[in-house]
Amino acid sequence: MRSSLGFSLTVLLALSLAASAHAHGRPADVVIGPDVAALEALEGAAGPSGADEWFLAQRLGPRQTGDLVALERRARAQAERVSGGASTFAALPAWQSMGPTNLGGRVTDLVVDPSVANTVYAATASGGVWKSTDSGSTFNYAWDAAITQAIGAIAITSAGVLYAGTGEANPGGGSASFPGTGVYRSTDRGVTWQSVGLTGTNRIGRIVIDPTNENRILVAATGNLYVPGGDRGLYRTTDGGANWTRILAGANSTTGASDVALDPADSNRIYVTMWDHQRMPGSRRYGGVGSGLFRSTDGGTSFTRLAGTLPASGTNVGRMGVAVAKSDANRVYAIAANATGNFLGFWTSTNRGDTWTKITNTTALNSSQSTFGWWFSRIFVDPVAPQHIFVPGVPMLESSNAGGSWTSNSSSFHVDQHAVAFDPRVANRVFFGNDGGIYRSTANGSLSGSWTKTTRLGNMQFYTVAVSQQDVTRVSGGLQDNGSVRSWSAWGSYYGGDGLQNLIDPTNHQKVYACSQNGSCGRSTNGGNSMSGFGSTTSDRRAWLTPVVFDPSNPAIMYYGGNRLNRSTNSAQTWTAISGDLSRGSSGSTSYNTISTIAVAKTSAATVYVGTDDGRIWVTRNTGSTWTEIGTALPQRWVTRLTVDPTDANLVYATFSGYTTGDSAAHVYRTTNGGASWQQISGNLPNAPVNDLVLDPQNRNAIYVGTDVGVFTSTDAGATWSAAGTGLPVVSVMDLATAVSGGRTLITAGTYGLGVYRLDVGAPVL
Repeated sequence: MRSSLGFSLTVLLALSLAASAHAHGRPADVVIGPDVAALEALEGAAGPSGADEWFLAQRLGPRQTGDLVALERRARAQAERVSGGASTFAALPAWQSMGPTNLGGRVTDLVVDPSVANTVYAATASGGVWKSTDSGSTFNYAWDAAITQAIGAIAITSAGVLYAGTGEANPGGGSASFPGTGVYRSTDRGVTWQSVGLTGTNRIGRIVIDPTNENRILVAATGNLYVPGGDRGLYRTTDGGANWTRILAGANSTTGASDVALDPADSNRIYVTMWDHQRMPGSRRYGGVGSGLFRSTDGGTSFTRLAGTLPASGTNVGRMGVAVAKSDANRVYAIAANATGNFLGFWTSTNRGDTWTKITNTTALNSSQSTFGWWFSRIFVDPVAPQHIFVPGVPMLESSNAGGSWTSNSSSFHVDQHAVAFDPRVANRVFFGNDGGIYRSTANGSLSGSWTKTTRLGNMQFYTVAVSQQDVTRVSGGLQDNGSVRSWSAWGSYYGGDGLQNLIDPTNHQKVYACSQNGSCGRSTNGGNSMSGFGSTTSDRRAWLTPVVFDPSNPAIMYYGGNRLNRSTNSAQTWTAISGDLSRGSSGSTSYNTISTIAVAKTSAATVYVGTDDGRIWVTRNTGSTWTEIGTALPQRWVTRLTVDPTDANLVYATFSGYTTGDSAAHVYRTTNGGASWQQISGNLPNAPVNDLVLDPQNRNAIYVGTDVGVFTSTDAGATWSAAGTGLPVVSVMDLATAVSGGRTLITAGTYGLGVYRLDVGAPVL
């Protein structure tokens, strides 16, 4: 997890690379380019900050505060109708997963099966539930591809019945997080899942099962991150999910429950943390008067706010976590962040929460939470040693004396920790889950011991993909949390930070390009074995994902978009600005006010089209000497892609992000006269953000769009759309790339949660 703001690179490059590498989760073994990711604490500057605001700003826009869950649910229903209709294909081809499975992305929760040996389940941020039957060495997908893939919590009964809470409670800062649709249950260890209610809870932080009555389950629902009200708080079922009762509501409409723990000796004693927070398109408030730690001693009939040295109600109290020692019910722990995300305090009780002692040795704790303690706020206690605890942060912290002293892990595993699970069948076997996957210890989790990383977990979040035109097995892409990766080197990372724009030269696949956040980019002439930084570019602002493209007629000519368009004629070694500010100017609102997409005409190299994240579209027909705005009649929304027909410089497609009111919305437009006029060609597409549009390189009449609810295709200029293939999970498709192999067109999709998929659409029909 990391976050950065749209400031100039001159300022950003002055920041400490070493501090940024620690604070922002960069794996120790990747090549680091010029870093632009060390401004996490600076809230309120112009433009969005980080991936979550990049996602949110384009989907809601500056004047809409809609319920993303409701909007996405509507879009998915529309997508199902489109998929069930007539198809462009005589027989629908199937999407095939390409991985990568050897990396691992963000894991939000872990459980170990208490009755089946070597079986572990992982909840992932946007890739569903995964299951291991070999002690965590490898994991396989164990979720329903047709439902939401965002999982916030998972729990298991002694008989192996699983409960998964959808929607990630971690609210995002530098990483996007997604809402869910309630609680699901599996009675066959992940083969099938059924909804068991709480569909309006939006995001779930923890599920706890009463060991004395496994039909009694508690769910900490944090609620809608963006919209006040709705279903949030602590919920209880006594019949395995058939019926639910809210037993603790928040103090106000923005307070939900984020963590819950049961007394192991008295299941009527419940500890729950409440969290008052809200996300807005241009800002966030991650604390408030509703935040605090509460306790019930009567099974949830009544609750009391715990006081003493614990935080009193106030606007500066943020997310809290709580844990009870399984082997000593008197021992309780609590942690808190303040409203801005800084460490607030750590406490322990030796009398079941009646009184609390604030831990004073907190230097390691303070630094471990960085400036985004709301990304963690959890505590895990060794089930047989009540003073042996783990506290997730950027590193993992371990204490063997109840917080008297602390050990921090080194670089033995990925940063940004979220989950710990102890194997109840095998002593000393412990699993960690973090932003880089899952790790196993056989030394009781000792941070000074050795760890083994799982070798198969395919929950990767791709922003972009690139495919070699000479060898279609060579794929690169940009990953949240895990840099830019390449298939021809076991999906190893070859450029650091969050991986964003990736390119492969279509005439020489040894020439590759990769960017991290806010336009920090590198180039290579040996397939990524070594990287050099781009030459200096001229722009006042650069977006989280800064677009870089080739001239399709000459890949040595490249374009780079900040708020000004830059052009290189020597493969990114040097750059020249060829435009002024093409955005609406720095507004400090919900867009970066930068270029979001660039398209160069293949038949007229002097013709370049540019779209911006604040709704402008421009064209130059003389390589930047003059510019004409051509999108004033189009929606004033985030322009996600401009695509020029390879045979006609005046035939251009424009796509837009955003959910809009009403059942239908225009997300795809077409011009046949270079922008003098536009036609809306969204047809029966779902009302969902369109993230990319590509043309079949062998059949320019076949259009493919990647959206938040799937990939769709049209062969009649957008009059009608159908599903492009079968078997693609319900996950955001962020980027599409085309290639031809053996006369067959291949569509490669980068998804935000389940890696890379590929569709073989075959040879063109003549």
